[in-house]
Amino acid sequence: MINLTPQVNLLSDRIQPLREGPSRVLVAIAGPPASGKTTLAAELARRLNAQKCETAVVPQDGFHLDNQVLEARGDLSRKGAPHTFDGAGFVHLIRRLKERVDVAVPEFDRTRDIAIAGARIVPASTEVIIVEGNYLLFDDAPWFNLAPMWTMSVRLDVPIQELRARLIARWLGHGLSSAAATRRATTNDVPNAQSVIDKALPATLTLTADGTISG
Repeated sequence: MINLTPQVNLLSDRIQPLREGPSRVLVAIAGPPASGKTTLAAELARRLNAQKCETAVVPQDGFHLDNQVLEARGDLSRKGAPHTFDGAGFVHLIRRLKERVDVAVPEFDRTRDIAIAGARIVPASTEVIIVEGNYLLFDDAPWFNLAPMWTMSVRLDVPIQELRARLIARWLGHGLSSAAATRRATTNDVPNAQSVIDKALPATLTLTADGTISG
């Protein structure tokens, strides 16, 4: 596993001066599935909170459409693709989060595989919000409306073959057989990852799998 300390140090140093503006600081951490977004977001939030900068993490996954909706549309097997989220609702939430007010946000319960509305409140006192998700820098409607709203954006750049290996390992960790894990990853997750790579918008910073930072 890569030591995230240099990346967290750089990002926290970049974020601190941004706190002087009138709006909340919205930091996007974007990248394909299994690129390490959740881990990086959690470590960065931990660092900023330790520095007395009130920070919250808001995952895009809270906007998964319900399985019943996806099944009715014939899209359950494609869960995680751009069209299987409430993208417009997510864009609206990000606009609200720019304001220094209390904002209710949904969360995704992976155990039950459902999104829960209003599961958490981001208080008005929160200075920095780290948003993490696949489609935060995605050049397709409605996702491209997000790009101008980020105070700073970070893209995680991981080779597709490494992502494939990580995705298979993820499903193995959920108890699937080797064949089922490979099928689940290659028929849905890997195509989603390739879409994120192919339609990536420019980011303030790019972090590679070997820890290199550019931007």
